[in-house]
Parts: sequence; structure tokens; C-alpha cells
Amino acid sequence: MNKKMKAIAKVAGLSVVASTFILAGCSGGSKPAATADPTKPEKLTNLVVWARMVPQAALSIKSYNENEVYKEMEKATGVKVDFQHPPQGQEKEQFNLMMTSGKLPDVIEYAWSTFPGGPEKAIKDNKIIKLNDLVDKYAPNFKKLLDSHPDWKKQALTDEGSLFSFPFIRGEKGLQVYQGITVRKDWLDKLGLQMPTTIDEWYTVLKAFKEKDPNGNGKADEVPLLVTLNDFNKTHVFVGAWGLTNSFYKDGGKVKFGPIEPNYKEFLTTMNKWYKEGLIDKDFAATDGKVTDAKVTGNQLGTAIMATGGGIGKYMGLMASKNKDFKLGAAPYPTLVKGQKPELGHSDYAVTAQGSAISINNKNPIETVKWLDYGYGEVGHMLFNFGKEDVSYKMEKGYPKFTDLITKNPEGMPMQQAMVKYNRAGYGEGPFVQDIRYMDQYASSPEQQESLKIWTQPSNEKMMPLVTPTKEESSKFASTMTDINTYKDEMIIKFIMGAEPLSSFDAYVKTIKGMGIDDAIKVQQAALERYNNRK
Repeated sequence: MNKKMKAIAKVAGLSVVASTFILAGCSGGSKPAATADPTKPEKLTNLVVWARMVPQAALSIKSYNENEVYKEMEKATGVKVDFQHPPQGQEKEQFNLMMTSGKLPDVIEYAWSTFPGGPEKAIKDNKIIKLNDLVDKYAPNFKKLLDSHPDWKKQALTDEGSLFSFPFIRGEKGLQVYQGITVRKDWLDKLGLQMPTTIDEWYTVLKAFKEKDPNGNGKADEVPLLVTLNDFNKTHVFVGAWGLTNSFYKDGGKVKFGPIEPNYKEFLTTMNKWYKEGLIDKDFAATDGKVTDAKVTGNQLGTAIMATGGGIGKYMGLMASKNKDFKLGAAPYPTLVKGQKPELGHSDYAVTAQGSAISINNKNPIETVKWLDYGYGEVGHMLFNFGKEDVSYKMEKGYPKFTDLITKNPEGMPMQQAMVKYNRAGYGEGPFVQDIRYMDQYASSPEQQESLKIWTQPSNEKMMPLVTPTKEESSKFASTMTDINTYKDEMIIKFIMGAEPLSSFDAYVKTIKGMGIDDAIKVQQAALERYNNRK
């Protein structure tokens, strides 16, 4: 077996079932009976599934009904599905209205950790059903997957031990990390600079981008760094150098709230200095995707937080014919001391909050469980990740290679848009385990592959797991944190932009404490301890 196939066999994003069939494909062995997909539902079933449509899918299809995954699943299982999609941007509002109305569809695909009181509360409120017994009896693929991955099982359960949904699973670290700090590598090369690794080195680089005209137009129009509040929240960019996050994190088992820690003032002081010197985009607090697009393609932006596919891949493609020297490079998450390993960076959860739950109104729960289990079996795994064989992918020496329909779409669609008609691997949602071989092809350029290696360096041991407050804790915690986060975000912008002096930091901390942050930390601490005790 060559090195590539050994790597495939190690893919953690596959269940034991999927790993077995990959190895069988290498050796020419037959498929073990245990890996067979669940039996076809005993009766024809119609299901209504409520699910948000991710923006990239909406560019190519009007409904998931058009996706080849569900057309093929209907042939295999006899289950016909009708998708209901809330308007984009109104998902939470529409979800809440649906829950209140009691008119529930058969399956609800949602981020259940955000349900007030968590998914256990949704079960106790008779909104969705507990799945443990049904999974034991009718979902052999999903059950085997959880039994063989105790860490995934822990993440899939509530604190009380209830299975509540069939989740989307990012089964390998390379799939959990998909964005990070991205730099104009050609600007670094032009100015004779190395890729920065510390906060001090970043200052040197950004200063050079500001003052030495790396875009060569004779104007001082370069924007050295564009970083938003969302970047601080989601990727811990720069703030992670001080061992902090922009929210709750765990330090030796103790929960802390980063924005009130003493070191957070040092982070704000640095950002304020950079902003004053014009190193951070003056409009960072009000930027959006279109503004970023314009600054990148206008040859003005030196550094930003970008995704591997929707950032590096997108802009390298857009600029290929406009600027032959244009090159992006992934930067490691910075530290304060040269040679230190970064502690914090972007990383999604392996078992994500998004899962397909069966509503209390479902008249065919057994058939629905069998249908949802399909994506965790051998055939379903390939379908969800790659689409229809000989249409969107072909097997070449045991490797599922996307066809030109995906990689060189005849309609001129970029790969991300072409895929959404045939699989769900690029959605980041759905009842299946994402396959690393999808990412190998989607992020195929050397720059993209390098980004995944660099951005997976942080240990992220301080990141909180996906914990959920209890019913009793939930309401007060949610309202408290809504108020605190609103105030915190406003003050961070003011501190960075200089509208509020950093001498006011202690008063800012005192205000947050007065808003109830200590009680919120206690809630998170209790939730963390419950999570650690899950089995």
C-alpha cells in the first residue's frame, strides 16, 4: 500500500465503517457485512425537513431538493424528502416562531446547543425526541461510529446522556481548521521580509507595508491589516498571543473570561498603537465582504483573516490574470516570544452544534432514523462527500476524484458552487462525517495546502468545549451575556480606535463585573464540569 493510501486509511473523518471500506478498496477485499447500510425503510415515507440553506448553496440551487444526494437517497431508501428553508438571515427568528407554533416538521436541522436550556430542554419540552434507543436498534452505522470514537460520542450527548440529533462531524483536525491570518507573500518578498511569527515582528511587517509602497503605485494607499471583531471572536487572532480568547476559555480546568483579564489590556494597548499608526484599517469596525473584496482586488490590502477556499483560493483565482505577482501566504498565529508554539487559533468542533433532530410530530421515527443513518454508512458517506459516482466523481486507484463537472465546471462556476448540486461536503452541515479527501481537492493549490498545515499548529487546549447551561441557568445566563457582549464589543472598538482611553480599562472591568460576569463564569464552570463527566 503506498503512502497516499495509508494516509487515506488514517482519515479520522471516517467512521470505522468508512475506514474499513477504504482499506478493503486498497486490498481488493470484499465488504464486511457489518459495513452494510441500514435496511431500507419498510414502507414508503414522506418527510418534511426544515434546514437553513447555507449562502454558498443558495448561489447554485433553490432548495436542497435539487441536490443529487437526496435524489439518490430516495432511490436507495424509498424516503422522499421535502425541504423547507427559512429566508437567509432569518433562521433564528423563523426557528423560534416554528417552536412556538407547535407546527413542527419531521426533521429539524439546527444548531441545538443554542436552544434555550440546550437540547435536553428541547427534549423535555416535547419539541424533539430522545434518540438513544432508536439509534441502538435502527442506526447501526451511527451507533458503530460513536462506539468507536468515545470523544465524538461525548460531544454528541447532552449532560444527561441523551442523543438528540444526527450531527455533522468534522473528523480530522485539517477539517476543523479552515481560516486564519493571510498575508501578501509577494509584498513580503518585495520588501525582503520574513513571515512574522511574533507580535513585534508583526509590527515591523505592518509598518513596512504602510510606509514602503509594496504595491508600487507611488501612493500611500496600502491597508496593512484588516481585522474585525468577528475575527477576534472566532479565530482569537492576535489576542491569542497573550493566552486569551475574546470570550470564555479554560485555564487549568478553571473557566475565565478573557476580556476582563489583566493581559487583555496589553492586547488592547497593542491594537490601539497599531490603529493610531494607520496599520489597522480605519474602517475595521464597519467592514463587510464586499469592502474586503474591493481592497484585495484593488491591490491595497496586506493582511486579513481569510478562509482556505473562500479566501486564498478565491483571491488567487481572481487575481491570476490581473497581477501575475500576486501571491497569498498563510501566517502562523503569533506569540509574544520567538519560538513559542501558539496556544490559540481558529478551530471548529469535531462534532458540531448543527444536527438533524427528529421532532415530536414525526409519525415515522423508525423510518426516519434509518434514513438519517444512511449518511454514516459506506454508500451514504461517499454520496454526501462526493456525490454520484461517474458523474461528480470517479474512483481512480481507490481514490474518489472529482470530475471536470466539479473542478472545471462547463458553466464556469467556481468549484464551491459546482459542488453544492452534487454533495454536502462543502456546506459544513448535514448528517454525515466529512471526508478529508474532499478538502484535499477543494483546497488543492500549494498555498491552500500550506495554510491548513500552518493554521493547525495551535494546541487550542484552552478552548471551551461545546457546553450547555441547564434550564435553570439558561435564561439568566443568556440575557446577562447578551448585555455583557454588547457592552464589551462597543468598548473594544472604542479602546482600539482611541475613543476611550486605556486608562478606563479598570472601570470597564468593574462595569462588566457589575453586569454579572462572575455568575456567568460560574455557569460556564458548572457546565464544563458536567461536560467532563459525560460518558
